[in-house]
Amino acid sequence: MGVFLARLRPESGLRRMALRLIALVLSAGILAGCSTTGPGQQTALPSSPPKPDMSAEHQREHLRILSAYGGAYEHPRLEPLLSQTIEKLVAASERPDLKYEVTILNSPSVNAFALPTGQLYVTRGLLALANDSSELASVLSHEMAHVIARHAAIREDQARQAALVNRVANDLLSDPQLGALALAKSKITLASFSRAQEFEADGIGVGISARAGFDPFGAQRFLTAMGMNSQLRAKSANIDPRAPDFLSSHPATPERVNNAQSNARQFAGPGASARDKAEYLALIDGLVFGEDPSEGFVRGRRFLHPKLGFTFTAPDGFTLENTAQAVFGVKDGGAQALRLDVVRVPNDQALTDYLTSGWIENINARTVEPVTINGHPAATATASGDQWTFRLYAVRFGSEVYRFIFAAKNRTDPVDRTFRDSINSFRRMTLAEIRLAKPHRIRVVTVTPNDTVERLARRMAVADRHAERFRVINGLGPTDKLKPGEQVKIVTE
Repeated sequence: MGVFLARLRPESGLRRMALRLIALVLSAGILAGCSTTGPGQQTALPSSPPKPDMSAEHQREHLRILSAYGGAYEHPRLEPLLSQTIEKLVAASERPDLKYEVTILNSPSVNAFALPTGQLYVTRGLLALANDSSELASVLSHEMAHVIARHAAIREDQARQAALVNRVANDLLSDPQLGALALAKSKITLASFSRAQEFEADGIGVGISARAGFDPFGAQRFLTAMGMNSQLRAKSANIDPRAPDFLSSHPATPERVNNAQSNARQFAGPGASARDKAEYLALIDGLVFGEDPSEGFVRGRRFLHPKLGFTFTAPDGFTLENTAQAVFGVKDGGAQALRLDVVRVPNDQALTDYLTSGWIENINARTVEPVTINGHPAATATASGDQWTFRLYAVRFGSEVYRFIFAAKNRTDPVDRTFRDSINSFRRMTLAEIRLAKPHRIRVVTVTPNDTVERLARRMAVADRHAERFRVINGLGPTDKLKPGEQVKIVTE
């Protein structure tokens, strides 16, 4: 959760709030892919340098991306590698006249972006998942392909058209069913078009990467790792990985893996292709893994924010997800959920008055009451929707107010007690806790003759599924064995 305060608009309905809350909880950070729209320090967003060659619209988009993905992540050793890789790819591309600039985003999610201007973005989560320079090159060449084929510009036009249809459907069409149908058709057209773009960009990108001297099978390996990572995150969050996402802008990962493999075979030959695994792993050794403490981070059911100085623990069975906008949690595949964000509330406004000020609807006025949470003034209330019921808390902590929204499809007294126990865990961190709050980092180790996947996985500073997580970050299949002398990644405190 970023230190920049959320400016949430009032919700137009509690049911919409419920659906958005649950949807964000279920989807945050799980599906990875590209989109158009030690070392390592976060750059404060207001000081991010302007891009003089960008239009005002793309400047706004650039700042929006920085805001949504935790700002820029400075890494003096990795940045030259990115620039050198881009230079090789540009020289081998169909458009060597185009210019590109890449920004590392301070986000643990696995993602990459392209703007029509040639502004490319990769998250440090993506850099941590890659295992050699050819995998990185496959991502960058894929994003360059979007720019070369004008996919990014076309998507912007399509998005504007979809937004226009949305406004017409909402504001002008008197028949709700007709308006919903028009909006659905526009979204389906946009999504289908994007799938075709992804496959085209995969083909163009593999060709660029191979001609630049990189291993053409890098895309296949990285897409496989990305699929394994998505499945693991889905299992950890109790979400069915088979659940269809028809309007997703990215095709299913197995389809892309097969497509990448077919494209790579066209370029495979007897000549050596660069992978540079040892050199790449040396560069990412020490890379922050997971959340940056400056944005707060998750440790099991506990969330800590050393910079803001608070912590809380989610109810039993919850899986937490930290984003730049809020902390989300989900239990039992979505039967229960929570959201935490922070807003400014005038000091002279009572928190009981704030709860009924209209930021959420259908408050049960009889349940509004002042409370104290570990010495901090607070207020609580309940609210109800068609399918969901809510327990709300507003806690004044320093100069801000922290809003907890607990949601349940069946909010019984025992469930409500678990919500109350969770909010009562909200407290100020001690100085010792703040000093000890360190990020997880990637560490590169050399496999010894006695090492196994299970043995090295036990050294991983992760909450669960140690062996699975070790295999995912190292691109290892379910039956792959370790070879003495090779280098692998582990996650440590």
